[in-house]
Amino acid sequence: MDAIKKTFGEVIRQHREQQNLPLRKVAAQLDIDTSTLAKFEKNLRHPNREHITKLADMLALDEQELLVLYLSDRVAYDLVGETNSEQVLRVAEEKIKYIRSKNTVQGVLGF
Repeated sequence: MDAIKKTFGEVIRQHREQQNLPLRKVAAQLDIDTSTLAKFEKNLRHPNREHITKLADMLALDEQELLVLYLSDRVAYDLVGETNSEQVLRVAEEKIKYIRSKNTVQGVLGF
């Protein structure tokens, strides 16, 4: 899937342009200025969860897929310069499982 290779910003810009939506109109709907939206599209600033929800709605995109795209961008940009990025991702995946299981046990015990 080519969309996986595209960045969050590229996908947002592509869909906005395909729908002939000017930056100013989308920015107004997000209650941000045009330059901030332009920075989202250039991957220079990070939207918050509410922005992602609104963008998904406005651009008729699946919110969860857009969120996954955004979060994977964050991880990719953090690791792009690392020579051992694949190992880091494997360890991070195991840590996520560990933290979730720990939180589940604490939740059951009422901590």
